[in-house]
Amino acid sequence: MKIVAGLGCIDDYIRLVQAGADEVFCGFVPYEWNKTYGNLFPLNRREVLYYNVQINSYEDMKILKKMEEKCKVPVTITLNYLYYIEEQYELIADIMKKLIDIGFTEFIIADLSLIVYLKEKGLKCSIQLSGECAEINRLAVKFLNQFDLKRYIFHRKNTIEDMKAIINDNRDSNIEYEAFILNERCHYTGAFCSSLHCDELHHLCKVPYELCKIDVKCSNFPLVDKRMEEYYSFSVDEEDYSSDFNDDNYILGSTGCGICSLMKLKKAGVTHLKVVGRGNFIDIMEKDIKNLKKSLDILDSAHNEESFLIETKQSILEGKCSKSCYYK
Repeated sequence: MKIVAGLGCIDDYIRLVQAGADEVFCGFVPYEWNKTYGNLFPLNRREVLYYNVQINSYEDMKILKKMEEKCKVPVTITLNYLYYIEEQYELIADIMKKLIDIGFTEFIIADLSLIVYLKEKGLKCSIQLSGECAEINRLAVKFLNQFDLKRYIFHRKNTIEDMKAIINDNRDSNIEYEAFILNERCHYTGAFCSSLHCDELHHLCKVPYELCKIDVKCSNFPLVDKRMEEYYSFSVDEEDYSSDFNDDNYILGSTGCGICSLMKLKKAGVTHLKVVGRGNFIDIMEKDIKNLKKSLDILDSAHNEESFLIETKQSILEGKCSKSCYYK
């Protein structure tokens, strides 16, 4: 299985590669898109302008391509917003043509209408179906096969049993399958998430909430308001946070982890493992990838699942399980 890592800034590419990433994916939003549509209608699921989540210039993409040619680790461009309006398709196709001219031919897309449009335009590129599309069962994948997709990226809520059934039923051996393995274990399914992921607001999935029955006589809303006030009164300076990072407070996959399920994922037929990282601190991403690489080495030499789990928990997790399991 290969490691696929998220890239938020071209400066981090070399470190991701040196850490052990086999592939890198990144978002790209050029000036002409932001000028027309702003950041509330993004090209991908990051409504962001002011920190390192995506690349914003063709010149940077040219530099990234030179690094890719040097390091031999491919880069895939993410254009995985849930849908686009009709007038945007021509602009998206033009952006993709410019990227293809630079040398990028791999794209992650969620909008099926855009995929059809690109096929009709005859764009020469490979398409991976984003997990934001939420391919959820064998019938869905059988329908989607008509689009000549290179890879299916399973969404966060696919169980390993789901993945195994889909892969076993899909007889085309050339198709690749990617599953989440580290970070961002969101409780939403991407295809049904309407939250913004922007500079000004906390992500909806990170806002505290409580599931309860609303009592008309004794309203819960004052308590919710109080918790919201406490939440927004607490802020962490990004620079201070990054300077506090060290081996002692590092936990592998603190916001989502599937390390213990590596053997099950391999047996199911998963070929690629996604380490979510656009916008994450590069120091944390680097350690995540290195530890995942070590886990894969343990997997290759393990005699069975029990020996793999024992060695992984001793040498990788070291008693610091995040308890945020992707696959229980």
